[in-house]
Amino acid sequence: MQLISKKIVMTKDIGIHGNLFGGILMAWLDEAGASLATEFCRTPYLVTVKIGELIFNKPVKSGNHLRIYGKVLKVGTSSIKIFLEARKFNLYSGEEILVCNTDLTFVRVDEDGYATPIDKSLVE
Repeated sequence: MQLISKKIVMTKDIGIHGNLFGGILMAWLDEAGASLATEFCRTPYLVTVKIGELIFNKPVKSGNHLRIYGKVLKVGTSSIKIFLEARKFNLYSGEEILVCNTDLTFVRVDEDGYATPIDKSLVE
C-alpha cells in the first residue's frame, strides 16, 4: 500500500467525547481515496458512490498524527474500488496503529454526471 495522506489532528477536529470526530475522519478518507483514484485513472471526473463499512478501532486524540494508506482493489468499466487504512503514527517510536479501514468506490463521469468508461490502457 502507498502512503496517500498525512494529517495532524487539531483541537477543531475533536468531538464531544475528546476523540477525533468520525465525520472528519470520513472526509479525510474520502479525500485520500479520491486522490488515489483520480491519479490512477488520470482524470478529475470521478465521484464517490460508495463507502464500505467503517469501524473505528482505536481513538485518535488532539495532537496525534494520522497516516492514510491505500491501494487499488479493482477497476471496472466505469468504476474503481480503493482500499484505505488510517493509522495513528507515533512520532517517537515510528509505530503505526490501525485506527480503521474501509473501501470506497468511485465512478468516472462526464460533464453531465453520467458514467463514462475508464481508459482500459491504465489498468494494464
